Amino acid sequence: MDRTLASALAREQRAFLARQRGAWAPHLEHARAFLGQGLREARGPALILGAGSGLEVPWFLAPPGTVGWDADPWSRALTFVRHRRWAPWVFKDLTGGMEELAATAQRTARQPWSGRVRATRAASRRLAGLVGTLDPAARPLRAWIAEHRPGTILAANVMGQFGVLAQRTVERAFRGASPWTDEEEDPLEAALRTWTARAVGSFLAALGRSGADIWLVHDRGVLFGEAPFRLGPLAEPWTAQLESELPLEAEDPLCGVDVARAFPGRPAEFHQRWLWPVAHGQVHVMEAMRFRPSADGSGAGS
Repeated sequence: MDRTLASALAREQRAFLARQRGAWAPHLEHARAFLGQGLREARGPALILGAGSGLEVPWFLAPPGTVGWDADPWSRALTFVRHRRWAPWVFKDLTGGMEELAATAQRTARQPWSGRVRATRAASRRLAGLVGTLDPAARPLRAWIAEHRPGTILAANVMGQFGVLAQRTVERAFRGASPWTDEEEDPLEAALRTWTARAVGSFLAALGRSGADIWLVHDRGVLFGEAPFRLGPLAEPWTAQLESELPLEAEDPLCGVDVARAFPGRPAEFHQRWLWPVAHGQVHVMEAMRFRPSADGSGAGS
């Protein structure tokens, strides 16, 4: 994995773990209960995607040989410190496209002979056009699944991070100069949303083709501001579940991808949402979904 990307992932993980976690207990209880059930029911060694530092994953329930996957170079060591489990690990980008995005942003934003940032507005617009040609097709994940054929795959709160990491990757290339404009529809922001949707879609397609029992925990939405709200009965789209007397500032980290429709012929056996107050003025709507293998054991339709 590219060292620049590895350093970026390590910084993101440190910033995440440094946050005040006093209000995280209900979220962790939900996530650990769901992922723990997936590990209890695993058919042989499981694959845990986005395993991170083990904060949300109850590793003591993992069958022998269970593999963690997280591109953060410290994730395996942090899991060992927390759980005393030195698990087999894969240190690769799940999208298969972050390094390409980083390299494209670097070439576009900086002069090759000096490393200085080019005229920001022009570089941002050019990068927006180039991002549309990139293909985050989850190739490392597809190859690993094809070789190892895991019977159970758990995705531990990773899909919602694709877009955030893509934004941070682009911002670092501009060395502190903002690549974003004040336009109503920023071209680069729109291009990264499209890139993120492709990355999420490719990730889910790789899981669907695996024929494995799939357990997903992810950010379904992010709410900003101080307006009070609560979750009503489960409804689609996810925004229809939000109940508030005031307007809400909501963001879709999956950029329009409908997870429930990602596995044709395999309806979600379990579907739950809850609230996770990550920081002051930032609440995540979390989602947990389970998809059993199709009757013939394949990933038909994916």
